[in-house]
Amino acid sequence: MSNFANTRSSTIPARNFQFSIFLIVLTCSSALSATSVPLPDPAFRKAPTWHPPQVSDVKGQVVAWLQQNAADAVLQGKALAVVTGISDSATGSELLDRLAETFAIVDPKVAQLVEICSHPRSRIVLPTFACLTDSKTAPLVAANMRLYYGRWLVQGQWFEEAMEQLGGLKTAEVVAPAELLFYQGVAYHRMLNKSEGLKVIVQLLDGAEASPRRYVAVAYLMQADLNSLEEETLDHIARRMEDVQRRLNLGRAGPKVRKVEDGVIESLDKMIKKIEDEQNKQSQSQSNSLQSSKPAADSKPMGGKAPGDVTKKDIGHKSGWGDLPPKQREEALQQMGRDFPPHYRDAIEQYFRKLASEENSDDDK
Repeated sequence: MSNFANTRSSTIPARNFQFSIFLIVLTCSSALSATSVPLPDPAFRKAPTWHPPQVSDVKGQVVAWLQQNAADAVLQGKALAVVTGISDSATGSELLDRLAETFAIVDPKVAQLVEICSHPRSRIVLPTFACLTDSKTAPLVAANMRLYYGRWLVQGQWFEEAMEQLGGLKTAEVVAPAELLFYQGVAYHRMLNKSEGLKVIVQLLDGAEASPRRYVAVAYLMQADLNSLEEETLDHIARRMEDVQRRLNLGRAGPKVRKVEDGVIESLDKMIKKIEDEQNKQSQSQSNSLQSSKPAADSKPMGGKAPGDVTKKDIGHKSGWGDLPPKQREEALQQMGRDFPPHYRDAIEQYFRKLASEENSDDDK
């Protein structure tokens, strides 16, 4: 698979640069200034289908959960201190982080997840967190911790695993709906899922006023990119090659990766054949054009010989063709030879001989 890596580095440098922008935006909260991307006129935007929750409402839900699930008074006190310290103007991302910190204080399983997400994304084998899909886990905890975990997975380019966490989530279930839509859009974009990617990006942009500007900026880039994406093009094949390299870097070399590799090779074969067919067609067209530009070949007389019989007319006998002296008859034939194609000469001579013979026989009568 080193060939894939070499092809990727030589054919799509712009794509690597574009993804670098994504990584900068994902990891740096100040990557784009608040005035870097102007919002479109609200008159031309749809009404948002989602709204960020009120911070005070979220804090009330968390306090109620703590009162029911924090058996240790000391731990409950520490968790309450985190909750009460959340600013009413906190962004969705900040609110999500404070919730994860709060849940981790009283729940060891959540604490394990938060610990893993605090380290660089270098693990080859990812742990499973059954508590995130356990019906016994409170929806407030399960949904928001799935978003917290999915965000970390997207940042580590574990897009398939990230969508296992993010795919089924709804904006009304989490405290950071813009965060959810943005990371869903990034994952779909990187997995070349055009239809789903555009769907969530449009949903994010419908609520652009309630979204971080850096998310809106990248969302517009991803939207334009997906709109122009066409399957079986060189760009599409190059991205699939890049996806194979990403999977291999994550330690994957199983049937799924081999299937993607086979698909890439098949697409390349189709593209090469298409190019060859177009070149052959162009060569044939040029050849036909050159042939048509040559002078037309002389017409050939049809095979066989006709008797040369014609309807007899009285053209006189003193100056008839058959009575011409040999020298004059030859001059006349030469003149006709200049006026008609050369292959008619024999037919003309035959005609004159026939005419002369008939005139001579008439004279004998």
